[in-house]
Amino acid sequence: MNKIAVLTSGGDAPGMNACVRAVVRTANHFKMEVVGVRRGYQGMIENDMTILSPNDVSNIIHRGGTVLKTARSPEFMKREGRERAYHNLLDNGVEALVVIGGDGSFKGALALQDEFGLPVIGIPGTIDNDLYGTEATIGYDTAVNNVVTAVDKIRDTADSHNRLFFVEVMGRDAGFIALRSGIACGAEAVLIPETETYDNVLMDRLQNGWNREKSSAIIIVAEGDDSGGAHKLAEKVKQRFPHFDTKVTILGHIQRGGSPSAYDRVLASELGSWAVRTIRRGTTGVMIGRSGGKAMEIPLSKAVKHNRSINRSLEELVYWLSE
Repeated sequence: MNKIAVLTSGGDAPGMNACVRAVVRTANHFKMEVVGVRRGYQGMIENDMTILSPNDVSNIIHRGGTVLKTARSPEFMKREGRERAYHNLLDNGVEALVVIGGDGSFKGALALQDEFGLPVIGIPGTIDNDLYGTEATIGYDTAVNNVVTAVDKIRDTADSHNRLFFVEVMGRDAGFIALRSGIACGAEAVLIPETETYDNVLMDRLQNGWNREKSSAIIIVAEGDDSGGAHKLAEKVKQRFPHFDTKVTILGHIQRGGSPSAYDRVLASELGSWAVRTIRRGTTGVMIGRSGGKAMEIPLSKAVKHNRSINRSLEELVYWLSE
């Protein structure tokens, strides 16, 4: 194996640059060339590629986002687009592909492998932490810390005005960010997609807090929760408790940004390096995850078919600690 390609795909995640750096520098150690594909699968279709040297990835380990960029690619959804992408890789002498991304990105990689026999390796890069087969995904730790930092500031003004804040966080179909950040910032309740929201239970908890003269309350709401989002919940609470000073904050894409945490930098470096070594051993069609403190390999087909389960004991912890 003399030349491989690397791309970042899907939503950007802090630590992607650290992972690209690890792929390039580990490959260089083994005398392999790395082709950087810009703008994900769309760049592959448009032959937007460049050779990456160790110098090209200097001073990117601390940067958020992705220097290779990422983009949606409707063309890649069709076989004709994938075929053009594959031939562009061949024209550039690429023998294997490393994909840093999430579930959708891995499905694209599997399609290239199944249809054209291209060796592929996946590295989990998503703030949602919802991929089966790894205890953490690149970007998740940073996203949680971003949420906690923001909520700590919101708590200051909530305390000053005796306010109830509904804070909506990212996660789409997964409540990992909401759950862990809710515990870290002392939220009174956390609402996630994996658990049905019962309005009466939430109302009772808010009333109990009011009866105990709590000076403020923070409710963390995952954007995919079945309640319909923070604004709808806030309206319901206003109707039931008009005396509450209720506010809503949507954190949005601030959760994706900023310099990656030390944990994400180390995780990204470890997984990126392991991916290159996995390719050299001739293994293909796997995701490089982390479990029990060690890098591990899991079939990509399994990673895209199963969602990582939420830790139910953490849900209980939220309520025990908020009483």
